[in-house]
Amino acid sequence: MSRAPSRPGASAPRPAARPARSSARAAAGPAAAPEPAHRGAGEVRIIGGQWKRTRLPVLQRPGLRPTPDRVRETLFNWLGQDLAGWHCVDAFAGTGVLGLEAASRGAAEVLLVEGDAGLAEQLRKSCDKLGAETVRVQRGDGLAALRQRAPRSTHLVLLDPPFEGGLFEAALAAAVPGLADDGWVYLEAPQAWDDAALAPFGLAVHRHLRAGAVHAHLLRKV
Repeated sequence: MSRAPSRPGASAPRPAARPARSSARAAAGPAAAPEPAHRGAGEVRIIGGQWKRTRLPVLQRPGLRPTPDRVRETLFNWLGQDLAGWHCVDAFAGTGVLGLEAASRGAAEVLLVEGDAGLAEQLRKSCDKLGAETVRVQRGDGLAALRQRAPRSTHLVLLDPPFEGGLFEAALAAAVPGLADDGWVYLEAPQAWDDAALAPFGLAVHRHLRAGAVHAHLLRKV
């Protein structure tokens, strides 16, 4: 059921009911894993919502890792297909496909943050092509954008930082203050994170998926 959107900066409405907890959580803490091969393959495809099957061009960039279709499908099965009223941040947008999947499913606000000027410009062109009025592209630092969010105003934070950048801890710390009490953090990383590793951030694993060398996590506040 749709919810009335909240004003940015106001206390956020509660998202849809939590997906049922998985009986198994990631068992291992962070451990080294190889960087996935470069897959900046020229285009991405939105797989759900109003823009389903729409293909969007992306620029070639070293280390660019569009989240695979299978992982995105699983993530939005966990979250649900109706994100009406949700406020979302894709803090390391890259291709923008994670945030655009959220917008395609009705999110009230999606902020795409990207530091690369060429990628940011391509994101703007993609939004124009889609007529994505609820999506805003911001060229800049994803960590700074997260720190600027109003307390408890964000229902979904999407974190897929460069694997070689050592930004995971800083990104998690920046994401939590702006997260709604029953909001979600999606974390994509080259290693599994367990509850012990996440405890300093006030987060725990709700769901975990491994796809090749990539670990996808859906995290919740505790």
